[in-house]
Amino acid sequence: MDVSLWLAFVAASTALLLIPGPTVLLVLAYAIGQGKRIAVPTALGVAAGDLVAMSASLLGLGALVMASATLFTVIKWAGAVYLIWLGVKMILGAGGAAPELGRATGEITPRAAFFNAAAVTALNPKSIAFFIAFVPQFLVPGAPLFGPSVVLIATFVALAGFNALAYALLANRMRLAIRRPSVIAWLTRAGGAALIAMGVATASLRRAAS
Repeated sequence: MDVSLWLAFVAASTALLLIPGPTVLLVLAYAIGQGKRIAVPTALGVAAGDLVAMSASLLGLGALVMASATLFTVIKWAGAVYLIWLGVKMILGAGGAAPELGRATGEITPRAAFFNAAAVTALNPKSIAFFIAFVPQFLVPGAPLFGPSVVLIATFVALAGFNALAYALLANRMRLAIRRPSVIAWLTRAGGAALIAMGVATASLRRAAS
């Protein structure tokens, strides 16, 4: 794969990943509520979700989803309901009276953080649409597609994982600076509310006209 084309993909992908979306909101909420102990599992979950979504899109499954109103609706509502459920769970799990910082919010296991991050990332229909429209621009027509596709997938997944980890560590520094369980609990509730709002926004998505 041409190096200049790859560098252009890296630049474009980095710009995209820095824009907050459902995945970033989940990463921030988890890190503020639980600290850096779930930073790596969450980042790995994001990478796994992007690996699934991007691979499916390049295999043609993404185009099938965008072409089928039924499949698009199923994935859209699955992602929306999952986001809303996580947001409600986060709000109900937050507590403001805990004497220790670590108990200011409902605990979540690293395994659950990984699974939730992967599911939220993979079930985002906007990501599927993006991969369908964006990635082919960096593939040369008529040239072998397997090698370049693997490079692009590996590059995006690595960037997504590092981006999620950076957001998580930044949120953890905020958590350590605050050190007040009641404030952290309210920030966690705010994160849950943001996830619910993002879930509602996801439910309102419309399939692009063909």
